[in-house]
Amino acid sequence: MVVPSATSLRVAVTGAAGSLARDIIPGLVARGHEVIGIDRREEVSFSGARWETCSIADRDRVSAIFAGCDAVIHLAGIPLEDDWESILAVNIDGTQAVLEAARRAGVRRVILASSIHAAGFVPVPEPGMTLDDAVPVRPNTFYGVSKAALEALGSLYHDRWGLEVVCVRIASRFARPQDERMLRTWLSPADAVRLFDAALTAPDVGYRVVWGVSANTRGYLSHAGGASIGFEPHDDAEAYAAQVEGRVTAWDERYIGGSFCSPTPPRFEALAGGAR
Repeated sequence: MVVPSATSLRVAVTGAAGSLARDIIPGLVARGHEVIGIDRREEVSFSGARWETCSIADRDRVSAIFAGCDAVIHLAGIPLEDDWESILAVNIDGTQAVLEAARRAGVRRVILASSIHAAGFVPVPEPGMTLDDAVPVRPNTFYGVSKAALEALGSLYHDRWGLEVVCVRIASRFARPQDERMLRTWLSPADAVRLFDAALTAPDVGYRVVWGVSANTRGYLSHAGGASIGFEPHDDAEAYAAQVEGRVTAWDERYIGGSFCSPTPPRFEALAGGAR
């Protein structure tokens, strides 16, 4: 059963043709939000959502689309490792373009899709310990650097121009856990909807960083930041433990960024349906 949000908002979602957007847009519409999907690719069919074909690099057009929106969810970007020039142009310059367009359009709040890989070289904590939502950045790739820059840009646009910004450090957002590491870091599609809905509707968020993670029994990422904006995850990766136990590498046991910390991190050209 879908529970409607207490507040119905007009929300623009960049990267609307991507896999994360495909998870959350139907859920946000079901909760009563008016959603405008933005992507440079042709329209994806979302019942109840409006579509705009546009590159985030087209600043004037994006600002015009944002006009009248209460919030923006920024998902557009390269989702895995790539060369520096591409990461810089799409993930860093693209984020600045979206924030500036939101500022110019008078948008009140922006939710930025950050990643666990902004802090990927943080060591896996000892059993029973958790990592704070705002653990310092220790990126493990150019992709991770772009997410650290995304968080820094969000902080700047809040402190200098008063934009409310929530940076969601998404851990492992898949339909189901793929390996043992994800028994600790999984974010289910349904919890992703709950998380972004909470980030949209929580009062007076200011600027903050929160982990995007489900209620995993083995989890080591703090739920405090999510709780502070009203996010209550329901799902637990433990339900899939028997299917993935034994699928583990030395990188998974050493750093929270897992294989992204290896000499050969997953690259964009090898993308096959996953994210972050």
